Amino acid sequence: MKSGFTLERVLGAGAFAVTAELGPPKGADPQVIIDKAALLKGHADAVNITDNQTAIVRMSSMAAARLVIEQGLEPIMQMTCRDRNRLAMQADILGAAALGVRNLLCLTGDHQSFGNHPKSKGVYDLDSVTLIKMVKDMRDVPAFECGDEVETPPELFIGAAANPYADPFPFRAVRLAKKVEAGIDFVQTQIIYNVEKFEQFMEQCRELGVTERCRILAGVAPLKSAGMAKYMKNRVAGMDVTDEVVERMSAADDAQDEGIDICVEIIKRVREVDGVAGVHIMAVEWEEAVAEITSRAGLEPGHKVLQDG
Repeated sequence: MKSGFTLERVLGAGAFAVTAELGPPKGADPQVIIDKAALLKGHADAVNITDNQTAIVRMSSMAAARLVIEQGLEPIMQMTCRDRNRLAMQADILGAAALGVRNLLCLTGDHQSFGNHPKSKGVYDLDSVTLIKMVKDMRDVPAFECGDEVETPPELFIGAAANPYADPFPFRAVRLAKKVEAGIDFVQTQIIYNVEKFEQFMEQCRELGVTERCRILAGVAPLKSAGMAKYMKNRVAGMDVTDEVVERMSAADDAQDEGIDICVEIIKRVREVDGVAGVHIMAVEWEEAVAEITSRAGLEPGHKVLQDG
């Protein structure tokens, strides 16, 4: 695979990467993407373009990714297995590569019952692990899932997600190791509020050799309110929001400012964890917070560090 793509180059050089999240709109206005890209440009090495996040209809991740490229940012296009079979996914992978997409995040996807079309039929022809393997074979063999040759293989940096907090906890690193074996180059984790448990997860990853074979970006997110903290603690599966975080948000005079401070503190802590290669800042629908977070954390995107060096 060719080198030179921003995220791949940053992680390959050992620089600390910064990625952010950009949620496409529930409409066809490209200006929404353009405005969000302007808020993130210069503060991240690449930005995730979500794929009908939480099973709610939004502008396609491929179209939004192309708009982001036109704004001078590098997208990480998310692809879920919920909405497409392997025929459609392979077609979209080729199309995205032709449009200049260089990073693909492979996800199983939130179940459609959680979204605004609960009666829709979930496809799930593949899961995230088999999708990863299919993308890697398209790139490296190069062959389609059926075995036919790919005439012009897509040049992709392959990513996946990992949740250090899902049950059963002892198998979280093992699950990630399966994705590494399938062919991922990098991983972005679920939002971290319980740093101690994340450190245990990372220790398991090091023991399994995961950190030697892929780059792990720690997921962080700023809280906007005490209500948001309580909701994530009590209602969102796979989240581990500590009592301390809830108490700090509840006692804060300025909840948004406190939420940013907590996010910055977590960034500084996870940055010191052996095997963490970067952070992924999830401030969906609050993209303007990303610049403030990176500023307070003293965090510069890896590609700027490499340029200055």
